[in-house]
Amino acid sequence: MPSAKHTTGKIDPIDVNLGERLRLARTMRGMSQEKLGKLNGLTFQQIQKYEKGANRVSVSRLVHMAECLDVPVNWFLEKLPGDGKGKSASSEIDMTVLNQRETQELLRAYFGIEDHTARRFFREIMTHMAARRH
Repeated sequence: MPSAKHTTGKIDPIDVNLGERLRLARTMRGMSQEKLGKLNGLTFQQIQKYEKGANRVSVSRLVHMAECLDVPVNWFLEKLPGDGKGKSASSEIDMTVLNQRETQELLRAYFGIEDHTARRFFREIMTHMAARRH
């Protein structure tokens, strides 16, 4: 797999962004790097390199990983650096927050609630509590 480095030797921010989203999708599913690798004929080290943006992910590989992680392929490509849809402080959460263990545990628990009415109620409570912080 080709390196994600430009001729300048720096890793492309697009590959870093895609890697962060790959890690988020994988951990949201509670899947290890090893399991995702096995499902795609890769080692966990290769998954690590993809997640760090050190190696570029081919389109076919991305499609297979999206299927394994049960996310649409375009989810990985949303809000790419330099796409004119920059982050706004009020509407976009930094990927480092999403990749924190606490956030991932909370999201896994939330999506583990099978009753959609209960899930919506929980979301409304959280939204109300967040609005009261000031």
